[in-house]
Amino acid sequence: MRAVIYARYSSDGQREESIEGQLRECKEFANKNGMTIISDFIDRAYSAKTDARPQFQKLIKDSAKRLFDVVIVWKLDRFARNRYDSAHYKTLLKKNGVRVVSATEAIAADSTGILLESLLEGYAEFFSVELSEKVVRGMTENAMKNKYNGGVIPMGYTVNSEQHFEIDPMTAPIVMDVFNSYSDGSTVTEIVNALTARGIRSVRGGPITHNIITTILRNRRYIGEFRYRNVVNPDGIPPIIPKDLFDRVQGLMAKNKKAPARHKAEDDYLLTLKLFCGLCGAYMVGESGTSKTGKVHRYYKCVTAKKRRGCKKKPVRKDWIEDIVVREAMQMIESDAMLDKIADMVLDLQKQENVTLPLLRKQLAETERGIENMLNAIQQGVLTSSTKQRLEELEEAKSDIEVKILQEEMQKPLLTKEQILFWLHKFRGIDITNKEQRQRLIDTFVNAVYLYDDKIVLTFNYKDGSKTLSLKDIESSDLLRDGLPDGKPVIAMVTGFWFVRPAWAMTWR
Repeated sequence: MRAVIYARYSSDGQREESIEGQLRECKEFANKNGMTIISDFIDRAYSAKTDARPQFQKLIKDSAKRLFDVVIVWKLDRFARNRYDSAHYKTLLKKNGVRVVSATEAIAADSTGILLESLLEGYAEFFSVELSEKVVRGMTENAMKNKYNGGVIPMGYTVNSEQHFEIDPMTAPIVMDVFNSYSDGSTVTEIVNALTARGIRSVRGGPITHNIITTILRNRRYIGEFRYRNVVNPDGIPPIIPKDLFDRVQGLMAKNKKAPARHKAEDDYLLTLKLFCGLCGAYMVGESGTSKTGKVHRYYKCVTAKKRRGCKKKPVRKDWIEDIVVREAMQMIESDAMLDKIADMVLDLQKQENVTLPLLRKQLAETERGIENMLNAIQQGVLTSSTKQRLEELEEAKSDIEVKILQEEMQKPLLTKEQILFWLHKFRGIDITNKEQRQRLIDTFVNAVYLYDDKIVLTFNYKDGSKTLSLKDIESSDLLRDGLPDGKPVIAMVTGFWFVRPAWAMTWR
């Protein structure tokens, strides 16, 4: 796992040693958890109350290149103390496949804040959808004219001043090479390696990946098809790939899809960076093995045990532990009393987070009292040039404060209890068989999971939210009965220790 470190101290009065200490602990954390540090970003004498930090902004920008998977901070307040900024920038990082972890806080110091961040993210998504519905009409008009509607421009194309697609003579041959290579029998991995050896980068400037090549091979724009929602124009874009070659490649991809997967889907592990070994405290990470029948089995394994550094924790089956965590999270949100308690905690946290609005409202109240006093004085016959000037100043100040309040409310919306409960109740209707919805549930409510030999400790994202499950009780509920095709259990509970099939029965990769 590739990682970068973000370190910061907030005032000139602090010494450089504080940065060195942060870097040292972050590096020790990375080493313990099998992460490779590729760079660090350091802001000196910058407060986390503002996002105007040069290295912080560079970190966010560089995440789009997808060169790293994790940002390690000494403590979460190094990343941001403003909850709204934290939610915004963590969402940006998440879209780029990057997560933020703390080197010293396995459980977030203020875990309820994670709930607030998730709710704010959902709130923003709601208004994003509402806004998108308002602009769909204009984008549909663009599509009728085969005009570029935004998003990443596919490799092989450019967009001219009139927003129409044109073939890029520099990159279009690369696209043709990709299709020809796959048609001639090359695997996606072989194509990735060949392009990487030639120094070719993605349109975002990052490395060529398996998903990028797969997306290219499936993109119907390369045969000239322009598509936006219900608008489909078969000849809306200059084609790069002949139709017969494209159809041949689609047939090969459909055939190869039935074969066993040739690459490991790392994002399939929903508890990544949330599941900890109860014996040594290190992360448990995804690992897969192939049985004699060719079926792939996925596990979580302690990083320390994986690197043979003394931990004796055995691997645990991926589906088993994820199902337990999802089940417990769903049980928790089925309680109306619990959701009401969580909503109250989030409300309290919002009040603590936004100190600007209360100050502005206090200033507004004081200004309105001043205006009222001036009006009372005028009614009593006290009207001078100074009185009139002061009244005008107060009226102008009131107008300015009201604008600032509106701006603050737009940038940092305060959710009402009804809105919070609305979003919390939406989780009751999720499809727990859907990977994306399971991931959203875990990210929102689960802070950390500690797996011991005899118990599981789950910590949720609200104050004092933890639950301990005995593995004996879980075993008795038949959660361990699923096995391999031959009917033998993958995992068995024997005298308090976990055992998996011996190494000779699996080909680890």
